Amino acid sequence: MGLRQSLAPKPTISDQDIASGLRWITWEAVVAMGLFSITTSGVLAAYALVLGFSNFQIGILAAVPFLTQPIQILAIPLVERIRRRKAIAVFAWIPAQLSWLVIALIPLFLDVPSSAAVSMLLITMAIRGVFVAITNCAWNGWMRDLVPQQILGRFFARRQMWANLAAMTFGLLAAFFINYWGVFIPGREALGFTILLAFGAIFLGLPGPVFISKVPEPLMQQAPGPKPSLLSTIAPPFRDANYRLLLAFLFLWGLALNMSIPFFAVYMLVRLGLPLPMVIGLSILSQAANILFLRFWGPLADRFGMKAVLSLSASLYLLVVLGWTFTTMPERHSLTIPLLVGLHVFAGIAAGGAGFTTGTIGLKLAPHGKGTAYLAAAGLATSMGAGLGPLLGGYLGDFFSDRQLSLVFSWVDPIRAIELPTFNIVGFDFLFCITFILGLFTVSMLVSLREDGETSREIVMDALLAPMRDAVRPMSSVPGLSFLSQFPYGILRRVPIPGLDVALGVTAYQLADMAKATTIAAVRGQRRMVKIAKALEKALTGVSGATEGMEIHSSEVARQTARGAMLAKEETDMDVGRLAQSAVLGIARSFGRTQMDAGDALRGAGYGVVQGAREIGADYAQAAARAVEAGRKVAEQAGLREEEAAVYVAKGALDAAAAIGAEALAQVEASLPEDALPPDFAQSER
Repeated sequence: MGLRQSLAPKPTISDQDIASGLRWITWEAVVAMGLFSITTSGVLAAYALVLGFSNFQIGILAAVPFLTQPIQILAIPLVERIRRRKAIAVFAWIPAQLSWLVIALIPLFLDVPSSAAVSMLLITMAIRGVFVAITNCAWNGWMRDLVPQQILGRFFARRQMWANLAAMTFGLLAAFFINYWGVFIPGREALGFTILLAFGAIFLGLPGPVFISKVPEPLMQQAPGPKPSLLSTIAPPFRDANYRLLLAFLFLWGLALNMSIPFFAVYMLVRLGLPLPMVIGLSILSQAANILFLRFWGPLADRFGMKAVLSLSASLYLLVVLGWTFTTMPERHSLTIPLLVGLHVFAGIAAGGAGFTTGTIGLKLAPHGKGTAYLAAAGLATSMGAGLGPLLGGYLGDFFSDRQLSLVFSWVDPIRAIELPTFNIVGFDFLFCITFILGLFTVSMLVSLREDGETSREIVMDALLAPMRDAVRPMSSVPGLSFLSQFPYGILRRVPIPGLDVALGVTAYQLADMAKATTIAAVRGQRRMVKIAKALEKALTGVSGATEGMEIHSSEVARQTARGAMLAKEETDMDVGRLAQSAVLGIARSFGRTQMDAGDALRGAGYGVVQGAREIGADYAQAAARAVEAGRKVAEQAGLREEEAAVYVAKGALDAAAAIGAEALAQVEASLPEDALPPDFAQSER
């Protein structure tokens, strides 16, 4: 097959063609994000500092790729006239990727640091931006016509997950390379960046055009009548009131976030004094969280709509940005590193939802067959906001660099005077606060946006929080947990700091998902309960290492773990009773290495076993009986008598059954031995 024929559109696209195309699209994302991880973020910021960039110039560097995106508008007539989107995308993508090789060679031909090196990098990035804009114009409409609507969210989330995995791998390798280069060849930092960027351009940049050349392209629908003018071609998305609202949101969201995000790496390198490997390591941590949660956001978007997921993840993102202001008070403190770790984890979770929804909601709202103009407009709005954001952020960063706002608590008496700083912002901290305020206004715009099949943000939050709310409702009789049953979870939707409700919901879901994945892996590896129990023990121990107050939330942690283990039944042929026993055994094995309260954890395990069995349509009475049996076996590990351990598990199982209904309660009660029934239950329920 000749080159011309391979790049030509196909009159008909079979299901096999689509499946093959989706695989190549994913591979292209893998190499593109691998290159992205070593040409942006902390690496590019450190390279720019070596070349002599100031804060404002770093803002320009971050803005240039976005400010060139209006060229998409000029590229629309090219796409409409040639009507070969694949050919345009391939031939524009090749020089775009080769530009990184030019950037890599700057230190070999120019003095560094110098104004000439700064100018060369900015000019090359601008030229690259032109080719990227042409590629995007052709690519977006092509994808709109190729990817089936019903799998849009899941596919792009899964694609992003694999891409982020590649970014983690290559980002980690880049961090080690730069670190060891500085140790063994000191004083030649620029040459180290040259080698790294050249490697990325050749081995990750050039395969991208090859991969997209293998993706089939459907024929563009020919509009009836004479060819429209440029103005009439680009006007429809701006005349569409609903799409115009989306464009305004994309512009302001890009503006708000990019006032701060491009300066996170600079902030850590300069203000916090962190080494580059640590900065890249934190970025990789964020990407890991992104990968773990993309497989959650995708199905959620297909089920509840892009807008609801975008609202949730954007709120969480704003909370993360605000959190950066507390990493210094006014300088580094003992909690700076733990706070940075937490911020990067939740930033990855939020970026997973916000990243793919801002890209795909435009795809979904664009009319079929008219995607080029609509998606070019969406790309233009995003790019203009993302381009102006770093410029404004760089200017404000320099402006606020010698300004400080402090709130101090003072106590003065005849003997002494005490001053305790309660709030302090300086330099980039002002940017984070401004981003947060502008972001609040931007997210509120989503309320008026219309999307086919959408559901409200509150319904999605109910899906996140319902398992936790149902679990804690019956716990008023457990010492130390009565406050959980009385806590008004609805307040979380009206919390003055957005994102806190999302953080709570996604943490609960992630714990259950972790247990499910762990159980499936253990079952596939070796079909024994001991294997599953050991795997769950290891996973729970890992969670306890990063979770404070585990003794307070023992019941909830155990419930989510047991529930997740039971959900593994959907993907294995493991008997539900054995899964229930394995869940209890795994939770009990972790008692010696975690801070969980044994009694509360056993009760939570009983609840989770029944709840999980009900969600998969299994026999929850059988699951409850086997869980109680397992409770007796782990009594010694829990420091309890066998009867006490059995009662704790039975109490949780009965509470879960009561939440299901009277019939379920009767079935579970009948399955349990008499000596396992809690005394208070026997008096009040029977």
